[in-house]
Amino acid sequence: MTAATLPIPSPEAGLTAYLNQIKRFPLLAPEQEYSLAKRFHDHDDIGAAHELVTSHLRLVAKIAMGYRRYGLPMADVIAEGNLGLMKAVKKFEPEKGFRLSTYAMWWVKASINEYILNSWSLVKIGTVSTQKRIFYNLRKMKAQLGSYDEGGLTDEHATQIADTLQVKKADVHAMNARLQSRDRSLNAPVGEEGNAERVDLLPDTAPNQEEMLEARQTRDRSRVLVHTALQVLNERERHIITQRRLIDDPVTLETLGEEYGLSRERVRQIEARALQKLEARIRDIVKEEKRGVHAAISDHAAGQGNALPAAEREAA
Repeated sequence: MTAATLPIPSPEAGLTAYLNQIKRFPLLAPEQEYSLAKRFHDHDDIGAAHELVTSHLRLVAKIAMGYRRYGLPMADVIAEGNLGLMKAVKKFEPEKGFRLSTYAMWWVKASINEYILNSWSLVKIGTVSTQKRIFYNLRKMKAQLGSYDEGGLTDEHATQIADTLQVKKADVHAMNARLQSRDRSLNAPVGEEGNAERVDLLPDTAPNQEEMLEARQTRDRSRVLVHTALQVLNERERHIITQRRLIDDPVTLETLGEEYGLSRERVRQIEARALQKLEARIRDIVKEEKRGVHAAISDHAAGQGNALPAAEREAA
């Protein structure tokens, strides 16, 4: 008999039908369980593994029912628990004297827990052990404290939960907020008529054409200014500034010092002086351009002033 001919009931057909179906598989006595586990462990007997799995499907369903409060489809939760059961059967060692149910329970819970963490939100919320501890205990502890409301958590209750779980109070508040607000689809209809979707109302944070053009012109202008101002430096200063400031992988002071036979401090002084000369030259270039613009505007205005009387004279 092969694995392909050993069907395992699936909860997809309907939860009630599935629960009725798995009741037909008998529970195993300790001697039967040990014998089947040995056959599978020692001889890879797939039929024995199938009996071990099917006899514990009711255990998985019972454990899965404890996770109903998370609002996920029970069929999926049970299916994940069954996967954990199969892993447990594969790793079960009967010689250690434990029943399979005791061993498999932890594998089933681990599989279901992982599924819930991955399915609760598109944003991962259980990345560290403290977050997982809060996630799985918060609802139960809120109920024990009488905090049944779906809104915020009182500071007093948050402090008690944090002390019990040995976590930060801020983490408790953060997880509570996450549990109260599930992910919402961007394609959900909005408005009275529902003609628009939520995604249509989100602002576009990408830069517009004007901003992109302005940024490109600013970069081009800066390059031209620096290239022009570099002419005020001598050859050594230009080389040091270029190697230290104008390339993606700057050269160290020590490397440039070895190249010129200078100390690290001397290269730093040359670089600082060259930067001062460069900045001063850039300021001068900007001032010269502004003066040129103002002069052009004045000439244009003067020309317009002379043209108007001439035109009036011609009209007369």
